Amino acid sequence: MIGAVAAGEAVLARRFGSAIKLVDPELLPGSGPATVVRARIASSPFGLPRTLVIKHYPDPAPSGQPDPFAQEAVSYQLFTALPPEDRMCPELLAHDPAARVLVIDDLGRAPTLRDKLRGSDARAAERSLLSWARSLGRMHATTAGREADFDALLRRVGGPVQQEDGTPAAACAQLPSLLSETVGVETPEEVRHYAEQACARARSLAYRAFSPVDLSPENNLVTSHGVRFLDFERGRVRNALIDAAHLRVPFASSAHPGALPAGMSEAMVAAWRAEIAGVWPGLADNDVLSAHLLDHQLLLVWVNTWSALAGGSEEPAALVTWWRNLHAYAERQGSARLAAHARETAAALDARFGPGLELPLYPAFQ
Repeated sequence: MIGAVAAGEAVLARRFGSAIKLVDPELLPGSGPATVVRARIASSPFGLPRTLVIKHYPDPAPSGQPDPFAQEAVSYQLFTALPPEDRMCPELLAHDPAARVLVIDDLGRAPTLRDKLRGSDARAAERSLLSWARSLGRMHATTAGREADFDALLRRVGGPVQQEDGTPAAACAQLPSLLSETVGVETPEEVRHYAEQACARARSLAYRAFSPVDLSPENNLVTSHGVRFLDFERGRVRNALIDAAHLRVPFASSAHPGALPAGMSEAMVAAWRAEIAGVWPGLADNDVLSAHLLDHQLLLVWVNTWSALAGGSEEPAALVTWWRNLHAYAERQGSARLAAHARETAAALDARFGPGLELPLYPAFQ
């Protein structure tokens, strides 16, 4: 913590040309490679906020791999260049690639989305989820068409420009064999082809915008100005519909996902679409949007199942629930073979790891 504070003071001094003393440091929780500290400014002539957050990456950049410091620094730079009303995250105040330190605005002790979902107020949780969906849509709308800017900033701080994530393609290639070996479900050729085409569509140049990638609820602060995103260590530009699919498979990247009440996902999709409609008017068509969401919902479910069956730690109840939901949406979309395969897989996973598995609602909705 002492090293983080010293690094923060040094980068602020270089940024503003005068020493700025930080006092009362408080170590903040986090699971990433950075040391995160909140500190108060003892005195400053520059009109800075009373408290700041310092993120210090003490380890060197990984060789040949995406650098979490570079990803986060560039993500904050991208948003800090936007007008305040379009900034869905704290403001970047100073950074130093050599010292691997960021200083950002402190949004205070607002509750996280996780706090709301695991609280006891269903209405507050519902409002927070809709605010999260709107903020996600605003994030996509304001960063659409900014991929070249993001890549240029990334090169400037020395981070390798990321290629497309190969995980969905690996899941599409390997999951059918895992399902056959583990739960005895055979994947029809038509469903394999659909998954392969969904992978190809996910790599298209359409609908690309910035994504935090890690959409876990603990990484979102519920403020009086709406939900704000925090953790950008994996931030990148990708197909925005990958994020939108999380509205149907809520918080699939979370260690402890929960279920949402009936109709909540549809309301969140509507809130998200209201923000992006001006940028991607084609998605105002229900059939078009539903087809895209089904693609990415399938990929999310396949990736999480592939990870679990290959030795990951996803909860079986989550997998069973997500496959059941995939069946319902595929049936609604008129994809009969996909729906039948999803129903069979859900039943087989329940028989293998259950029976009677069902992902419980988040505590706020119980």
